[in-house]
Amino acid sequence: MVRNSLPLRRLTARSAILSVLLGAHPAQASAATIVHMATELGLQESTVRAALTRMVSAGDLERDDATYRLTPRLLNRQKLQDLALDPILRPYDGDWRLAIVTTGAEAAAERTLLRESLQTNKFGEIREGVWGRPNNLGTAQITAAHRLTYVTGRPDDPAELATRLFHPADWADTAAELLTALAAADTMRDRLEVAAAIVRHILHDPILPTEFLPQPWPGADLRRTYREFRAEFTTFATTFVP
Repeated sequence: MVRNSLPLRRLTARSAILSVLLGAHPAQASAATIVHMATELGLQESTVRAALTRMVSAGDLERDDATYRLTPRLLNRQKLQDLALDPILRPYDGDWRLAIVTTGAEAAAERTLLRESLQTNKFGEIREGVWGRPNNLGTAQITAAHRLTYVTGRPDDPAELATRLFHPADWADTAAELLTALAAADTMRDRLEVAAAIVRHILHDPILPTEFLPQPWPGADLRRTYREFRAEFTTFATTFVP
């Protein structure tokens, strides 16, 4: 499979395990199912079992007898993934929501956590301490929100600001390349690698109002294609349920 500039990562035992569990509701599977599925993807059984042990030790997984499930931290990641696939939108009336950092943090880790939370909630950094986005999304769930003051406003040139903050044309170009790559992938392992890149890319969709997007916009097509792959992969994985 040609990778070139695509954000593909080679399949590892850990990424295969997460692919099974992040796409499952509830997010759990038996050890036998995980091992059988992963070996069918070309991974060694010993490698998969070692990865399961490491993931339990690292706090990624919980084990209950022979069943493995995601821990709360990764369940939150699953929730974010599900929300990215089906975002909650509100009508856009031209307003932007600004998040202004009004309370500082001494620890670098706290500042990083707030930055990551704002980015996860699709805010772009206008300048240091000032973040914003079109007000077309549901209520944001931002870590350390007490450090922020929210205001509503309308920029003089919202299209220029949206382009500068979110680079939607670049996102669309990569989305088109990923769609082509998935269509060309002919093994489940290759398809899983591309699909993992697709869901990561969906997580970075700025989810802008239509007037700020290049046309045709591939967001809906990318989500539909990923859902189709999830159904395909679920069928593949369930064939290994003992």
